[in-house]
Amino acid sequence: MQTFSRILSITALSASLALGSGSIGRAEQKTEFKVAWSIYVGWMPWGYAADHGIVKKWADKYGIKIDVTQFNDYVESMNQYTAGAFDAVTLTNMDGLSIPAAGGVDTTAVIVGDFSNGNDAVILKDKAGLADIKGQNVNLVEFSVSHYLLARALESIKLTERDVKVVNTSDADMVAAYKTPDVTAVVTWNPLVSTILEDPTAKKVFDSSQVPGEIIDLMVANSGVLKDNPNFGKALAGIWYETAALLRADTAEGKAAREAMGSASGTDLAGFEAQLAATKLFDKPADAVAFTASPGLPKTMDLVRNFLFEKGLLGNGAPSADVIGIEMPDGKVLGDTGNVKLRFTETYMKAAADGSL
Repeated sequence: MQTFSRILSITALSASLALGSGSIGRAEQKTEFKVAWSIYVGWMPWGYAADHGIVKKWADKYGIKIDVTQFNDYVESMNQYTAGAFDAVTLTNMDGLSIPAAGGVDTTAVIVGDFSNGNDAVILKDKAGLADIKGQNVNLVEFSVSHYLLARALESIKLTERDVKVVNTSDADMVAAYKTPDVTAVVTWNPLVSTILEDPTAKKVFDSSQVPGEIIDLMVANSGVLKDNPNFGKALAGIWYETAALLRADTAEGKAAREAMGSASGTDLAGFEAQLAATKLFDKPADAVAFTASPGLPKTMDLVRNFLFEKGLLGNGAPSADVIGIEMPDGKVLGDTGNVKLRFTETYMKAAADGSL
C-alpha cells in the first residue's frame, strides 16, 4: 500500500532562515510552469487531472504549459520546490511554514483544498480512552502532523509530551511496528489508520476531526511567480475545481474517477471513499473562500507556528515564533511584517466562485 510522509523535516534548505524583505520579489513572465504533487487522498485530483486532459485544457485556455510531476517522496517534492525547480507544490499548512517559508521562499496558498477530518488518529492497543496514553511510548513520525496531533490530543486532557515518550518510527514501518508486542500506542494517518484499526486490539482514541481545520492540505506557488503570472494561479484554480467536482459527482464518471484515484494511491474504490469520508474536501470554491477568510485560520496558524518554534523548526537561531510573517487574506500579518514568507489569498478561489476564471 502506497503511503506518504507529511513531514516537518529540518532540511538544509529550511534550517537556514532567510531574513529579508517582506515584499514579494519579482520573478518573470513566462509560459511554462512546473507543479509537484505527492500521494494523499486530498491531492489525488492533481494526478488525475494531468492524466485526463484537465490540466492541458486549463493551461491551453491561458496560453501556457503546465507540467505536473508526481513525487513518491513528499519531503523531496517540497525540497525541490524550495530549491526553485518547481513553481508550485502540494503541502500542508505546517510544512509550508517549516520548509519553504523557513527556507526563505515567499510562498502563497493558491488553493485551500481540504483539511483532515479524521484521516489522522491516535490509536491505543487494548485501551479505550485517551487518558490511558499516559506513561506509554508513542510511535509516530517525529515532527510530522502526527506529532502535532499528539500534542493537541495531550493538551485536550491537560497532559504534555513529558507524560509520554515519543518513538520516531517511519510511516513505512508503522503497521508492522503496531503488530509487535512492545508497541502499544501509535499516531499516524490514512491509509495506515484503516489498516491498523483492522486489528481487534486497536482502539482509536483521538482523531483530527476533534481539531477540525488544523491540518490543512494546500496547493502553493512561489509568490513572485504568481505575481508576475496570475494566469498560472487561475489555471490551477480551474484545474482543481473541475476535478474536485468530478471527484464528488454521484455519476458513473465520478465513480470511475474515484476508482482511478484510489488505484493510483494504492487502494481500491472502497478504501479511497473511506479516506474521502474522513476528509473535508473543498470542492466548492465558495466554501474554500469562507474557510480561508474565517477567524479560525489565524488561530490555527498561531498554534502551528508555536508548535514549530518549540520543535526548533523555524530556522537556526529563530528567537521566537514571530520570526516568519504569515499574511492572511485581509492583509493582517502574524509575526514579522518585514519577513512575510507564507501568504493566504482568496484571489483565485474567489475567481472560481464568481465564475471569472
